[in-house]
Amino acid sequence: MLSALVRPFQLALFTGEADPPPPRSRFLRFPLRRPLGPFQHVDLRQLAEFVLGWVLYGTTLNDLLASNGLGAAIAGRPHEQPEVFLHLAAICCGLPVALRDRYPLGAWRVAIVLMPVTLYVMRELASGGAVPYSGQLIVSYLLVLYSAAARGDASATAAAWVISVLMAWIAHPDSLYAVIGAVSVAALFGYNVRSRRRAADRLVQEELRTQAAQGAQSVLAERARIARELHDVVAHHMSVIAIQAEAVPLKARGDARQLEEGLAGIRALSLEAIAELRQILGVLRDEEGRLETTPQPGLDRVDELVANARAAGLAVVVKRSGSMEGVPVAVALSAYRIVQESLSNVMRHAPGAPVALELARTAGELRVHVVNRPSPTGAAPAPGGGGGHGLAGMRERVALHGGTVEAGPLDDGGFRVLATLRLEAA
Repeated sequence: MLSALVRPFQLALFTGEADPPPPRSRFLRFPLRRPLGPFQHVDLRQLAEFVLGWVLYGTTLNDLLASNGLGAAIAGRPHEQPEVFLHLAAICCGLPVALRDRYPLGAWRVAIVLMPVTLYVMRELASGGAVPYSGQLIVSYLLVLYSAAARGDASATAAAWVISVLMAWIAHPDSLYAVIGAVSVAALFGYNVRSRRRAADRLVQEELRTQAAQGAQSVLAERARIARELHDVVAHHMSVIAIQAEAVPLKARGDARQLEEGLAGIRALSLEAIAELRQILGVLRDEEGRLETTPQPGLDRVDELVANARAAGLAVVVKRSGSMEGVPVAVALSAYRIVQESLSNVMRHAPGAPVALELARTAGELRVHVVNRPSPTGAAPAPGGGGGHGLAGMRERVALHGGTVEAGPLDDGGFRVLATLRLEAA
């Protein structure tokens, strides 16, 4: 209990440290052309504080020297005071103001240390019963107390308020209420300023945390997009390559030319898959954060997918309706990936099946319709079939464009995918 009462006074008088000064406008601070030792910049606010402190010191000293020269006596005590006391009293009015911007708590401590001498001198030189506070002392102390409250701990501010009231009660009890009101206003005003600054700092930190969270969410979303792209690319090309690798030896039947052509086709598909993987992963591999500038695949490359599927043994029929010009890039990429995933699923689960692909564009949407029949030979699905992430990726792509997707088996054993992508949402 005792330590809790002593701690605020310990902070105010000895161990407390002030908050750093608030950021200054660039118009109040400019570098020196020729630095003078530790002084690299000129701070106009600190310069103004120094000038004000010098003015308070000079005017206080002049007033005290004039009062000290009267030579009259009050209550048997001479007015004449040692000149060193006059200088200390003047320093008490000027020095704390000059220090308050850089060392707010230190400036208040200087004022408190010199205050007994100042109050003594002013009381001795005051004419019969006058208040021993000069205008310079009042201005100086209230400014210093405000600075200590604005940048010091709240408990240290409370201790500074108590010390100020006790000194005023000892020095001149008749003016105690006025002093209480003045120092209370200064302390509360400084405390309010500090609270607002801390609230603003917390708001800035919260905004930074929010931006960091949004950035992390964007990274996760980008990783999910890359994962979908990788799934589509790898699933399609590997399915085609696997089927062709099985079909080429059977088709060649010892014919070196056909075998060479088949292997060349597998090599071309492999290079295409590598190129697409490099394009997708380029942003992850660029140490300087540059993005790949290669265009993403779109509707103009659907014929390549169809050609690869036909080379793998699928009988694909393509039908287009409406102009495909002007389709947004994001919609075209999603449509391309949906076709790619659909054909990959047919190659894995119904090798050799006939497929009907329809691309239809209307005024506000693009429809992708892929239907396959059962495998005519009853062939088993290709080994290493997909893990079920393709349809989920389709739904995410369609939802991104505000569309719908229907995917499911047909009564005759085939499969149907119908995706509708809204062009306006893109």
